[in-house]
Amino acid sequence: MDQAVFAKRRTELMQMIDNGVAVITTAPEQIRNGDVHYRYRPDSDFFYLSGFEEPEAVMVLIPGRVQGEYILFCREKDPDREQWNGYRTGLEGAISEYGADDAFPIDDIDDILPGLMENRDRVYCVMGRYAEFDSHLIHWYNEVRSLSSKGFHAPAGLVDAGHILNEMRLIKTGNEIRSMRRAAQVSTEAHMRAMRACQPGMHEFQVEAELEYGFRLGGSHYPAYPSIVAGGANACVLHYVENRDILRDGDLLLIDAGAEIDYYAADVTRTFPVNGRFSPAQREVYEIVLQAQFDAIDACVIGNTWNDPHEAAVRTLCQGLIDLGLLVGTIDEVIESGGYRKFYMHKTGHWLGMDVHDVGDYKVEDQWRELENGMTLTVEPGLYIGADDSIDKRFHNIGIRIEDDVLITARGADVLTRKLPKTIDDIEALMNS
Repeated sequence: MDQAVFAKRRTELMQMIDNGVAVITTAPEQIRNGDVHYRYRPDSDFFYLSGFEEPEAVMVLIPGRVQGEYILFCREKDPDREQWNGYRTGLEGAISEYGADDAFPIDDIDDILPGLMENRDRVYCVMGRYAEFDSHLIHWYNEVRSLSSKGFHAPAGLVDAGHILNEMRLIKTGNEIRSMRRAAQVSTEAHMRAMRACQPGMHEFQVEAELEYGFRLGGSHYPAYPSIVAGGANACVLHYVENRDILRDGDLLLIDAGAEIDYYAADVTRTFPVNGRFSPAQREVYEIVLQAQFDAIDACVIGNTWNDPHEAAVRTLCQGLIDLGLLVGTIDEVIESGGYRKFYMHKTGHWLGMDVHDVGDYKVEDQWRELENGMTLTVEPGLYIGADDSIDKRFHNIGIRIEDDVLITARGADVLTRKLPKTIDDIEALMNS
């Protein structure tokens, strides 16, 4: 991504903190086992402001500082370590490649950072995410405060910058939307690959392998979250990730998976028959969920609130459950009693962006937030019918969720994943082509 994009974001943040200082760290590396680390991913807020992908880095933003407003602490060049673990940008690269006004070794941060806090009104930071860094930050802050008796102007307090950054990240710009479209495209192609490959007798993990192979072919370094590949009764477990059972003829397979491209996530779910043909009972339930999704997407328009798509989906699902004989009463009675939650226990979506469950408040001053141009969200109604003796056996272990990624625009809902088949006819045609 163009470094000018990150510079613009930093400028926007600095305009909001006035005479404060912002101190934002990236994520620490995580041990997987022994001396092996998980593949590294930077903190989303840190990357959003810097574009810097390496661990052991801290950015400091100091509005109006004559010597330079953007300082980056990072690892120095080290040929020996780079021989083992790969390229390091180093201090000169932090300036030339990432636009820092100045760069210092991360090992020197204890000596330098407290001085950068002096004569600033507040320290803006993201607390509660990385405990070890929080303790360092509090120590640096207290060190500066202790000098106030010697005439230094110390910051009045630590301020959470998370809310400011959340609001910035909630509305997507053109660069972000392009990355999200690409993530949606790669995810769509991978889901179609998995549908074509699926056969009775395969293990869930074999279908997962086809899916994630598609992600990598499309340029994704890793899934946006652990892929859910859930056959039969497993589809009624919302976050099933074991992906190890055998797929049985006559069962449905629910896949909830998305690629990450340029640190932006897709989040897509499709449910389809393992053998390529929906049974009559599966068709009945599926059509209810599909109509609920259509109705929810129709409600994704500027001026509606965040909760309007959910309410639209719930009404359609409740009517469908009544028609199937799984619930008794009028729609309003079923909604008021909450009886539908036995079969539909989650919201109809969430914000989507750099994090798969992205940042941003759903309510403002205790009122559901209005949808605005540039917001991105998922729309994912579902029904999950377990093997309850009180339920008609033909509906047992039918778990269905249909999820698409939606961009709010002035022209209405732009479904980023619209090319992935979801009608019964289109799914069966793809699987049997």
